[in-house]
Amino acid sequence: MASLISAREIRKSFSYGNSRIDVLKGVSLDLNQGDTLAVVGASGIGKSTFLHILGTLDRPDSGNIWFKEKDILLFDNEELAGFRNESIGFVFQFHYLLPEFTALENTMMPMLIKGYSKHKALKASEELLIRVGLKDRMSHRIVTLSGGEQQRVALARALILKPAILLADEPTGNLDKGNSEKVHELLLELNNELRMVLVIVTHNIELANFMSKRVTIVDGRLIEMN
Repeated sequence: MASLISAREIRKSFSYGNSRIDVLKGVSLDLNQGDTLAVVGASGIGKSTFLHILGTLDRPDSGNIWFKEKDILLFDNEELAGFRNESIGFVFQFHYLLPEFTALENTMMPMLIKGYSKHKALKASEELLIRVGLKDRMSHRIVTLSGGEQQRVALARALILKPAILLADEPTGNLDKGNSEKVHELLLELNNELRMVLVIVTHNIELANFMSKRVTIVDGRLIEMN
């Protein structure tokens, strides 16, 4: 069975003045439906760079990313944006919610942008916000919600189109222990329920240990951890 997503020989470097830093030096990875992966390690080793490339937010210098046997890096920018909106959900440490809108409106946004009717987007968003424990907070503006509640809204927004892949960059980095544990549990429950690929960049070893696979980046290459 072919992998859902495969990265092959991903290379990425950055230039600073006269210096060049090779961050990724031929990274390869295969992920099947339902897989969970933690990318751990010190700051500056290329974890977020790899996540952004896997999510097509950035292009590598060379390499291939295959999704359902199509090399998505051959897509033009418009095709790539369409693929990203339909197939990938993102959750970041800084959730980038729209503060002037409510939890419900933020969650509906991807469906409305995709062209779904307001009625359908409203119904799906209400169901998902109930699922993440925000039944009584849907009509509250983002600025009135706690950090843990905001992160759950961000998770609901990322999942509203039921993406095949969920990418999370330090999703509990700004949360206290209690809220972190709730988000951990929720991520795993939804992964099990939706059978999505879940890739998390994290410094949180407890969260990493919940994932079925753990890797780090050493000298620009992925190394599996026990």
